[in-house]
Amino acid sequence: MVRIFGLLFSVLLAVSACTTPEPQLAADGKPLPRVYKIRAGDVSKIQFRMLDSVNSLRQASGLGPVKFDAKLNAAAATHSRDMSIQNRPWHFGSDGSSPIDRVRRVGYSGQLVGENISETYENEVETLAAWMDQNDTRRVILAPNARNMGFAWLQEEGGKLWWTLVMGE
Repeated sequence: MVRIFGLLFSVLLAVSACTTPEPQLAADGKPLPRVYKIRAGDVSKIQFRMLDSVNSLRQASGLGPVKFDAKLNAAAATHSRDMSIQNRPWHFGSDGSSPIDRVRRVGYSGQLVGENISETYENEVETLAAWMDQNDTRRVILAPNARNMGFAWLQEEGGKLWWTLVMGE
């Protein structure tokens, strides 16, 4: 009898582990957003997931791939940090710098193609989808002359993310 009870209890535990929890709902009946927290070990996974996603979109549009450029990554990281300090998503640095100024400062020798920015709680794939939904940011991602990419972010304690993607020739 004890064995049967133990077996039934084990099956019940296994079945309950297979069910997904119901999402918490807001007052409007929509699911509450979940905070996307980036762990230190996820940095390279996120960067390469974004690079692969951008290159898939470019390939689907008949365009060549881009590759990471360390200098563009540095310019993107600097701007993500600066947007957080300013607490506003815009293309100008707290010192008045433009995206062109920032890529020159890090020693990038190519031409800037464009810069996409975002202030959000969404992950990188959702952010890329939002950029693809807008003509101006889609144009940066799908620029035919783009050969290099920089991508970085800063995540605040509360989960807010400041994403920056920089494309260069």
